[in-house]
Amino acid sequence: MTTFDQRKDAYENKFAHDEELRFKATARRNKLLGLWAAEKLAKSGADAEAYAKSVVVADFEEAGDEDVVRKVKNDFALAGITVADTEIRTVMTELLIKAADDIQAGR
Repeated sequence: MTTFDQRKDAYENKFAHDEELRFKATARRNKLLGLWAAEKLAKSGADAEAYAKSVVVADFEEAGDEDVVRKVKNDFALAGITVADTEIRTVMTELLIKAADDIQAGR
């Protein structure tokens, strides 16, 4: 194997690893967002966990974060809770950082 092939393989492995970490961090962020939203929706225990899972599943509707924002915002609206898109997005950003840190720390 040439040095170029080794570099290519190393780059591909790093890319795959980074994508896996990104997927895990996003899924964890969505679960944490779901728990945050569940608290605002006065859900607790198994109901909060089930809601958090529904937020994770919502992320598979389309690429990007819009499907998650839309789900949480719609659920808030149905419950009569007013939360701005910017607040949801800010919480998402904060929780993504926390999720990535947790994964890096092995938690």
